[in-house]
Amino acid sequence: MASAEPSPGGFNSIRVLVPGTGTRFRCGGLSVALQTARILSTICPTEIVTYQQRQIDQPFLDDLLQAAASQDRSLWLVSWGFHIPWLLRRLKSRFVVYQAHSTGYGFDLPPGVPVLAVSRNTLGYWGDRAPRNPLFLLPNALEPQWLQRGDRDGRASQRVIDVLVQQRKSSSYVLKQLVPALRSRGLRVEVQDGWVDDLVDLFNSTKVYLYDSAEHWRAAGVSEGFGLPPLEAMACGCVVFSSFNHALADTLTPGVMGHQIGCGSLDHDLSRIAAAVATPTDWRPSAEALDPCLQSHSEPALVVRWQSVLQQLNELLPAFRRSSLLKSQPLWRLRWNRRFRGLVRVVNRFPGWPVGRKR
Repeated sequence: MASAEPSPGGFNSIRVLVPGTGTRFRCGGLSVALQTARILSTICPTEIVTYQQRQIDQPFLDDLLQAAASQDRSLWLVSWGFHIPWLLRRLKSRFVVYQAHSTGYGFDLPPGVPVLAVSRNTLGYWGDRAPRNPLFLLPNALEPQWLQRGDRDGRASQRVIDVLVQQRKSSSYVLKQLVPALRSRGLRVEVQDGWVDDLVDLFNSTKVYLYDSAEHWRAAGVSEGFGLPPLEAMACGCVVFSSFNHALADTLTPGVMGHQIGCGSLDHDLSRIAAAVATPTDWRPSAEALDPCLQSHSEPALVVRWQSVLQQLNELLPAFRRSSLLKSQPLWRLRWNRRFRGLVRVVNRFPGWPVGRKR
């Protein structure tokens, strides 16, 4: 395995920033941050740092910033979308990397701040918005339980739930139209709301999983950041009917890995879902399609990818302090230059007005 030892002048530890780790902050973003810290700790000394809630078992940002930036050899990893501009100001002159989950928060990045995109959707967003910043693609990992305990070959007769819906992020169409219609056909539909102690067991007991988050994220104004639930469901042998918004398009090929929900009409959805409940094996992705996808999201695979990225960052970030940084042109200048070039082309059509040309 490649070494992540720092080069001279580089970083020698990693600090993963979260607002807090208590129940108040429980969400997918926190779970991913904690998992990322655990993965990184196998490569380089790593600690969780909180910045809103002081906790006895984690260091606090304000305390750590008492040390001079010139003496700080940590790599600071930030990820909490709405807090990024504030965090970058606090961490100015230190080694900082942005692990970008969702898009659409509206801020721009200072030159030289690397972006670790967790999906191609996010990578494309920052490739457009910050094309001169270092960009990397590092998907979030599936927790080992999904690959170790997921029942991908389980028989339909052993699955007591015909259709599973997780209420959070689901659409009004699914909850108010599709679920009642499925139940009227005699299917057992479980709408899960609240905390579940064993999600793997729940998914292993399910034939068809519905995930329709497009409306939720459109209303929120940000994107589906990493879209792990459908992949977790497929790891447990569920047939997935889903929207294909944002990061979901990374893994869900329509008709191959998953099936589009809300496709054309309610009757069309009902007939397809009922058929998938009756014969799940006809609707699941093939092992040839699913297994490489799951493997690429496994923790061992992500450890290798993190090692490579950390090596590159270790060489890249110290060099930024010794040389000028490339900057993206502001949007107003890009638009002005384009309009000016268009004006020049129009004027040059008139006799005697060769703008920008030698006579």
